[in-house]
Amino acid sequence: MKTIKDLKIDGKRVFIRCDFNVPKDEFGNITDDRRIRSALQTIRYCIDRDCKIILASHYERPQPGQYEEKFSLAPVAKRLHTLLKIKNEIYMANDVVGTDAQEKAAKMGAGDILLLENLRYEAGETKDDEAFAKQLADLADFYVNDAFGACHRKHASIHAITKFFDQDHKAVGFLMEKEITFFSKVIEHPIRPFVAVVGGSKVSGKLQALTNLLNKVDKVIIGGGMAFTFLKAQGYEVGNSLVEDDLIDEAKEIMVKAKEMDIKFYLPVDVVVAPEFSENTTVKFLPIQEIPKGWMGLDIGPASSRLFREALNDAQTIIWNGPMGVYEMDRFSKGSIDMSHHIAQSHSTTIVGGGDTADVVNKAGDADEMTFVSTGGGASLKLIEGEELPGLEALR
Repeated sequence: MKTIKDLKIDGKRVFIRCDFNVPKDEFGNITDDRRIRSALQTIRYCIDRDCKIILASHYERPQPGQYEEKFSLAPVAKRLHTLLKIKNEIYMANDVVGTDAQEKAAKMGAGDILLLENLRYEAGETKDDEAFAKQLADLADFYVNDAFGACHRKHASIHAITKFFDQDHKAVGFLMEKEITFFSKVIEHPIRPFVAVVGGSKVSGKLQALTNLLNKVDKVIIGGGMAFTFLKAQGYEVGNSLVEDDLIDEAKEIMVKAKEMDIKFYLPVDVVVAPEFSENTTVKFLPIQEIPKGWMGLDIGPASSRLFREALNDAQTIIWNGPMGVYEMDRFSKGSIDMSHHIAQSHSTTIVGGGDTADVVNKAGDADEMTFVSTGGGASLKLIEGEELPGLEALR
């Protein structure tokens, strides 16, 4: 797979597929620009080579054909200009492949940047439509994919578009190269002990990743809502906690396999429970043996946090995917924040899966202490599962 450094892009038109799907508040202000900052290295590399740069990204899930302001990438163009610190304007197209985009692309000079509107305004994007992909491809001489967070989706700007560029005219950007290096090489050749910390709400979303990780790690720490499926599989009363009853047998199998392979398997020993999912509800800190009927577990407790910290003490490589509780509510965020601190304070190579886990690390103020924080939650999970990503396959 070629990287952008392998392409002869000087003075050419370069189409860069980015992932600018960033969170905004109710007023449309960007609240976390990590994904925009992650794309800067590739964009600056093209600016330095006098390229005409066309940027494209999706943003959330608008109805195709309906241009709603809340789904516009206009705020991204402003933030990008601020971060790049360039004199040139960043031109914003009013459409994706329409007249405005084509006219602005035709007028570009060396070092100019054009940001297309939200790719998902076009129905062809999510359908991997080749006709739409051809219209995108016609805007440039080279294609660079730097959108790791969207690489697990078979969409036109990720997959179909690559058919219109030969091997000397398509490559991955610097961010994508970094993501692949960390996940693939560290998972395949970790410095041991190698510890996987897996959380989040459901076992179903992480089942394949857990199964794959058992062949590679020395310890597994389970937290979040998914822990209750494992606890119920061990015969504990879990009240109204989130449980996937249809996966209890699979949970048992994973624990049996871990024991057979001599992998240390850690589950919470205490939890924060409440009678209802609310910021103002009554909470109790209880051992897992004492969860009352009708109550639900919403975070790991302090004893679990200490246990998990001890388990991480000798780790040389840690991969973390999924929070330890309902971190969006302050009352149930302490377990996730503490886990972030424990991992950040370790002397190991630390890799954080994107999405919710990256949000927790930012909330805890630990992002700079981690070895690598991924920009793609779903994509990083697919890599851990050992699956091929359509966006990467298309560039091989």
